[in-house]
Amino acid sequence: MSLEFLWYIPNTVRPGHRGDDTVEGWGSLDFSTDLARTAEQHGWSGALIGTGWGRPDTFTVATALAARTTTFKPLPAIRPGYWHPAHFASAAATLDSLSRGRLLVNIVSGQDNLAAYGDAEGDQAQRYARTKEFLQITRRLWTEENVTYEGDYFRVENSTAVPRTFGAAEGRHPTLYFGGASEAAEKVAATEADVQLFWGEPLDDIAERIDRLKSLSSRLGRAHAPLEFGLRTTTLIRDTSEEAWRDAEAKVAALTERAGVEVANARTRKAVGQRRLLDLADRGDVLDTNLYKAPGKAGVGGGAGTTWLVGSADEVADSLRKYQDLGITHFVLSDTPYKQEIARVGDQLLSRLREPAPTA
Repeated sequence: MSLEFLWYIPNTVRPGHRGDDTVEGWGSLDFSTDLARTAEQHGWSGALIGTGWGRPDTFTVATALAARTTTFKPLPAIRPGYWHPAHFASAAATLDSLSRGRLLVNIVSGQDNLAAYGDAEGDQAQRYARTKEFLQITRRLWTEENVTYEGDYFRVENSTAVPRTFGAAEGRHPTLYFGGASEAAEKVAATEADVQLFWGEPLDDIAERIDRLKSLSSRLGRAHAPLEFGLRTTTLIRDTSEEAWRDAEAKVAALTERAGVEVANARTRKAVGQRRLLDLADRGDVLDTNLYKAPGKAGVGGGAGTTWLVGSADEVADSLRKYQDLGITHFVLSDTPYKQEIARVGDQLLSRLREPAPTA
């Protein structure tokens, strides 16, 4: 199974995201294009593009970046409810066709400012039941014609998405990434997603979740190709381990001072996956060999910023190979400042990960 290495484009209006001190041009198309082209030049196949109400529309940004690059694969994060499935299936098929198969898609079901764009808040079970219908309709519109579907949340009648996705005749469509750690989320991933993304959790925890998702796929009667797995985390790499840990500790201190928050505020977040990350802080600052938990413990991390893999390029590559040994084949990595680290991590880490692992 081939490996996919993706970076992250923050896609925010205001600068300062996760400590990036870039100000000039931040949030502009030229700024995001520069990040995407830098990713191309340093070995990344594409990048996840952040989403959320109050940020630039993610799919519009993805379309613009695809038009300004040649090999870059945009991975826009999109939300059921913000999009109707037929509208999304058509838009995605169009971009995938125009970019000759470069589109990837990250389906997000977590909470957002839903009322601001006319959506309604349901409980967890409802949110993921709706997401399942969204994925089912999207898949059918990418692979079938004259689709009729009537569910609890969405319906279409005699619907055909035109144009078709790139390579549709051979059964190809954009890869559907999905996150979520709750029981409801895992059931959706097991049956409907192509790739389940995990945050940076310890190896034993990831192994347990992979086993559970494989069992769920079998028990629930998955009808698609086997579920694949991905890791979304921060990688802080320096020339030596000592330098990496010194910079990691200094960075946490600076972020803590800038944020002025307590971890108790972060623990009020309701998402199961985020709570899992924050709870890891109670097990110590460093887990496994070099999984740094202090950002979450200090209350300055969210999602991929909560846990960092810290060390030299060889040390971080070794840690990521251990995730690969568990079955992880998709890696979405990042650190700040974004542009500087695109080059550093790409040049120092990716070549090591694409080589055969050293033998003892």
